[in-house]
Amino acid sequence: MQKVSLAALARQQTDLAAGAGGGHTADTVHGGHEKVLRQTVIGMKQGACLAEHENPGEATVQVLHGRVRMVAGAESWEARTGDLLIVPDARHSLEALEDSAVLLTVAKSR
Repeated sequence: MQKVSLAALARQQTDLAAGAGGGHTADTVHGGHEKVLRQTVIGMKQGACLAEHENPGEATVQVLHGRVRMVAGAESWEARTGDLLIVPDARHSLEALEDSAVLLTVAKSR
């Protein structure tokens, strides 16, 4: 059994994002590319954006702290600390409306 503090990782990734190119950083805390399930903490500085990309499988974004906006086509959704976004099965982007950290959970098709 392994225990991970998401609060500590969220703080760490948000701090690291301040000096990162693009204003965002990520740390996979469970799984990986060789697994079906992958969970990644992403830290983002205000204004940083994860450019439009495909959804690699079923996915959710849980806001650990801050406020973000997800955009897919003509639709957009804002979420703040404690909210869970179900990632649409479409090209989408994610923007930090303030310094934020999210937990991305992906269950990809094999």
